[in-house]
Amino acid sequence: MKAVIQRVRETSLSVDGRLISHIPFGLAVYLGVKAGDEESLCAQMAGKISRLRIFEDDNGKMNLSVKDVGGEVLLISQFTLYGDCSHGNRPGFTMAERPERANALYEKVAEEICSLGITVKTGIFGADMKIEQFNDGPVTIIYEI
Repeated sequence: MKAVIQRVRETSLSVDGRLISHIPFGLAVYLGVKAGDEESLCAQMAGKISRLRIFEDDNGKMNLSVKDVGGEVLLISQFTLYGDCSHGNRPGFTMAERPERANALYEKVAEEICSLGITVKTGIFGADMKIEQFNDGPVTIIYEI
């Protein structure tokens, strides 16, 4: 399981021109599920996302989590995080989990983050999503378990 975690402001996600999700500030998290990932990884991923201290405190140090600052999480399914482009120029996605299983684990991560007291918004699994993202910093962390 892999996440690209970005500190953001005013971020929204649309499908077919219709607004699906919006957060005023917090984290945009692109989540990829690798073939064979176990459900037990969901709680670990959610815990890391919720506790990651990448927001500034009063002294300008990255010392606060999304929960500490009252931010929200926009969780976006992203199978292309497991794209393999080591051979040729067209990525292969054999490392990505099958859609049914990947969706179940994606939803479980969202549930786990929510259970930690953080508002979670999601996209639509498998849809052609358009994301307007206002990065803050920018701060981008890649976490893989």
